[in-house]
Amino acid sequence: MLKLVKNITIKKYIYIILALFFNLNIVSADDRVDQLNMLFNELKINNPIIANEVEQKIWKIWSTHPNDEKLTSLLAEGSNLVNNDKYSEAIDVFSKAIELDPLWAEAWNKRATVLYLSGEFEKSQNDIDKVLELEKRHFGALAGQGLVNIHLKNYEKAIESYEKAKEIYPSMKSPEIMIKQIKKLIKEQSI
Repeated sequence: MLKLVKNITIKKYIYIILALFFNLNIVSADDRVDQLNMLFNELKINNPIIANEVEQKIWKIWSTHPNDEKLTSLLAEGSNLVNNDKYSEAIDVFSKAIELDPLWAEAWNKRATVLYLSGEFEKSQNDIDKVLELEKRHFGALAGQGLVNIHLKNYEKAIESYEKAKEIYPSMKSPEIMIKQIKKLIKEQSI
């Protein structure tokens, strides 16, 4: 009987510990959302002095998995492969991260980037669509979508992507530059 009581007590403690663990993750996820919301509000202020710092904080949050350090390491491993021009291997690593957590937008974004670098523009666009479904404010994915659409000769869609990125991140330099270049390209091709 005493052994049964001890087992029930141990089970209760385990349940309490698990409940606390899951509640901490929920708070952590909420904190993450709150932090991102605050940072995106700071980007809207359009202060070039703090914009780069805010951007780096956003990228850090995006590149850190909300509750799995192994996935964060996997993303870093894939990024190192990209830096060493090992695109095929990087695609495999990012695909594994996506398989392990299909709701992590940054894993999709990293694979979209490598697919773009590999010249697989349609596949890159598919991954970008998933990124934007998961994080509609992903200015990096929007800028990438602009590049993809330039290669696909969807110039108006490319301009739209850059305009959306500029709305989210007014101090971002590339949208303004790219929109001017696309408009010039359109004008040259219409002559």
